[in-house]
Amino acid sequence: MARKSVAAALAVLAGAAAAVTAPAPAQAAAPGTKDVTAVLFEWNFASVAKECTNTLGPAGYGYVQVSPPQEHIQGSQWWTSYQPVSYKIAGRLGDRAAFKSMVDTCHAAGVKVVADSVINHMSAGSGTGTGGSSYTKYNYPGVYSSADMDNCTATISNYQDRTNVQECELVGLADLDTGEEHVRATIAGYLNDLLSLGVDGFRIDAAKHMAAADLANIKSRLTNPDAYWKQEAIYGAGEAVSPSEYLGTGDVQEFRYARDLKRVFTGENLASLKNFGESWGYMSSGKSAVFVDNHDTERGGDTLNYKNGATYTLAGVFMLAWPYGSPDVHSGYEWTDKDAGPPNSGAVSACYTDGWKCQHAWREIASMVAWRNTARGEAVTDWWDNGANQIAFGRGAKAYVAINHESSSLTRTFQTSLPAGDYCDVQSGKGVTVNGSGQFTATLASNTALALHVGAKTCGSGSTTDPDPATGASFSVNATTSWGENIYVTGNKDQLGNWNTGNALKLDPAAYPVWKLDVALPAGTSFEYKYLRKDASGNVTWESGANRTATVSSSGAVALSDTWRS
Repeated sequence: MARKSVAAALAVLAGAAAAVTAPAPAQAAAPGTKDVTAVLFEWNFASVAKECTNTLGPAGYGYVQVSPPQEHIQGSQWWTSYQPVSYKIAGRLGDRAAFKSMVDTCHAAGVKVVADSVINHMSAGSGTGTGGSSYTKYNYPGVYSSADMDNCTATISNYQDRTNVQECELVGLADLDTGEEHVRATIAGYLNDLLSLGVDGFRIDAAKHMAAADLANIKSRLTNPDAYWKQEAIYGAGEAVSPSEYLGTGDVQEFRYARDLKRVFTGENLASLKNFGESWGYMSSGKSAVFVDNHDTERGGDTLNYKNGATYTLAGVFMLAWPYGSPDVHSGYEWTDKDAGPPNSGAVSACYTDGWKCQHAWREIASMVAWRNTARGEAVTDWWDNGANQIAFGRGAKAYVAINHESSSLTRTFQTSLPAGDYCDVQSGKGVTVNGSGQFTATLASNTALALHVGAKTCGSGSTTDPDPATGASFSVNATTSWGENIYVTGNKDQLGNWNTGNALKLDPAAYPVWKLDVALPAGTSFEYKYLRKDASGNVTWESGANRTATVSSSGAVALSDTWRS
């Protein structure tokens, strides 16, 4: 949660009383062998459930983080979800039944559920909540009264003063006194209610604004004291409250990691990442949650975001390949107004439509989740860099990645510790052969990556999104779009939709403004094709000019690099 505006408001989770038990041991890292969390920001619960089944489970994500489920203030802005007015599951994202169904569906897909949880404050004003509850600031009938929020009713003004930071009001939001018994019991009761519905853990929003001892006490009251516990504590140089204070309770989000990735990927050399992590002054890897961006930082500008195109994508590839922390993959929606709430009130009919970005499903990102799971426990080996923005490294004998963040292509023979054999480059879907000395030769285009792991020896066949690399066309077109628009390709073959715009194939915007797609076509096939743009209403605009033509080579592949003709 950013600390300067209501648009960066916190998420509060709380509930009814629970018995006090002994303090819970700190959870060292996201438990299990799959430590990547997909953060489906402001997706409704029905859409999250479908995505667990269709994408997250098959890709190997260990967790999905959902936006705050409790009743909140009314309004279209995203941050209304982060101003609770009661602890009924009655927000815009779904009711209690939808929430429970989502948790069960995600569990069936092998994905655990983390609930974004704000236990620092309530609302900044008065009104009627999304579930029908009437409230005024400092009075939330059946939950809290003014006596639970009377420590300090002024807005935080001095981050060098611990009391001011932890007792006063963040951007005017009614601050809960988490040192009081009733408040602690109510919060623990709500978290226990979520646990009873199957939730596996919590992201504690605005943790820095509560004393570490208060959070430890609340966690000690959970019916499952081993539930995953991830705390938002933003690092600020010279501030009175340090994120490291919260390591005794659970994981802590390492904001310096994301800020430094932006600085390195936009203005310095990737070669400097060779010792990225604790030696940069960060918290312990086993206790840190990391990210390229989150819902606050993508809007605040202190980290990369989807508008950075291929730079953003490559930073995500690096995060998932590098053995530091437990990664969060933020997946949100397009915005120009930083306060704008989710399209369709959080309903996602399909990725890349209505402004939903679906970063978690981008091939470049999703493919690295299984890569990371395979490489788990292996140290970095075989580091190489060109002294600038071309790097490569392995994870023992399990995996290898190369990243080219230069403006020109990279061709070289890479030295790995991989066993000899054929592999699938999960970034491109093309085959790579590693020789008996652990070497392979490859060319990486500008701003692309290559990734191999022992769990992906072949790339499969018969799919337009994951074709046999020996028989395919790789489309790539540089095309700028407006909000809600997507780029498609069609042509004179069945595999390309036979010029029917309704059957045209949507390209992947992960490397925006370059859109990409691999399509299975037999070797030797000559074809015509053309790109088109569809807006959110389905209106079609064709690029100008004659039909494009290409031929899949006798060796079975053709790579197309085009620019949209306006």
